[in-house]
Amino acid sequence: MAGSGKFAWTWTIKEECLEEYVSMHLAPWPEIMEEHSKAGIRDYSIFQNGAQFFYCFQCDDLDKAFAYLAESEACNRWNAITSKMVIGSFDFREAVPITPMREVFFLA
Repeated sequence: MAGSGKFAWTWTIKEECLEEYVSMHLAPWPEIMEEHSKAGIRDYSIFQNGAQFFYCFQCDDLDKAFAYLAESEACNRWNAITSKMVIGSFDFREAVPITPMREVFFLA
């Protein structure tokens, strides 16, 4: 099956950080939105189920997008805050900063 160009993963947010994490994502910094668009990320959604969050976006070149975000000053400031809220952590400079879920079905 050909891929859809969509990428998805989940993270669990620390209970004591839920309110702040949600607040930040309800009103993201404009420069964060701009940087993700410049990186080639589009149709980005985050869904919440308690402390578990499901992330999904489309991107034509994930490696290029993550390389761009790793060098973004705004994204590094945002990630310095939000990475402390995630159980585990993330760093766009790592070889695999997130663990994408396997896509098993796609209907165009």
